[in-house]
Amino acid sequence: MDLRTNYLGFSLPHPLMVGASPLAMDLDRARRLEDAGASAMVLSSLFEEQIIREQDGTIRDVNLPAGNSAEAISYFPDPETFRLGPDNYLEHIRKLKQAVGVPVIASLNGMTPLGWIDYTKRIEQAGADALELNIYFVAADPAESGSTLERRVLDLATTVKSMVKIPVAVKLSPYFSSLPHVAKSLETAGVDALVLFNRFLQPDIDIEALDVVPIREFSTVLELRLRVQWLALLYGNLGIPMAASGGIHSALDAIKAIMAGASTVQMVSAIYQQGPEALTKVLQGMHQWMNEHEYNSLLQMRGSMSSRKCSDPKALQRAQYMRVLAGWRA
Repeated sequence: MDLRTNYLGFSLPHPLMVGASPLAMDLDRARRLEDAGASAMVLSSLFEEQIIREQDGTIRDVNLPAGNSAEAISYFPDPETFRLGPDNYLEHIRKLKQAVGVPVIASLNGMTPLGWIDYTKRIEQAGADALELNIYFVAADPAESGSTLERRVLDLATTVKSMVKIPVAVKLSPYFSSLPHVAKSLETAGVDALVLFNRFLQPDIDIEALDVVPIREFSTVLELRLRVQWLALLYGNLGIPMAASGGIHSALDAIKAIMAGASTVQMVSAIYQQGPEALTKVLQGMHQWMNEHEYNSLLQMRGSMSSRKCSDPKALQRAQYMRVLAGWRA
């Protein structure tokens, strides 16, 4: 059974990766993940805000402008929120590269093309095999048009690509007016892969304490549907690989993502819930399912359920929508 796949220029023995998270930020646990079968590891994100604070040489207090309510300060992250500072992050990359034999992918989370992007050079020098750029922002300004936001994403990715020689993947949100246009523009700009999708974690409000409360929730299999939909729609229209991120909890989940067009799948929540053995379980399940259904390779399976295999993708999308609504009964 040939499960080999290519991602970011690496030939991987199979598609199961550890997604961006603190899972690989502990060396002993990273070794366990490799032993359990991880084909690559994405580190937790280093945030734009962390780098800017270090460059400024200080961590400033948040000053409330006149007229702002006191509870509004809870929207700003405290410095203690971050696990590692920028220098420690670089040192961890060096140590992790010595500890494991699989590709190590650093992660940067940002939204503005400012001086923090220079830090990508230091990540490359520290030994990271690739970089995953997580462009995370909420489009909350009514003065900014959709095209302006898309241009921001493209400019940021283009700038990062110009700074390093290692491969760069961009982790996208699904909330674009034309996701295919954004994806194709990023490919044209030289991005090496796309990750679908990052998770927008909405906070809750504590109405007694008048505070904004972060909500940490594991992904569920329901989140996979959105990934599968867009993987299937984009496959065949892009020449770069795509990774599925979010909702992968079983072998069947991984197979669905690959049939839709994913080259790799990233797992996080299932590993937190089941331990590194979740990787082994999914990999064994994929072998078993493919053997039972007479698939000889991952290449044979990839994209087999994408829109590329449909003679009229637009009609199919509309037909599925009508079938769901027409199927309801009182």
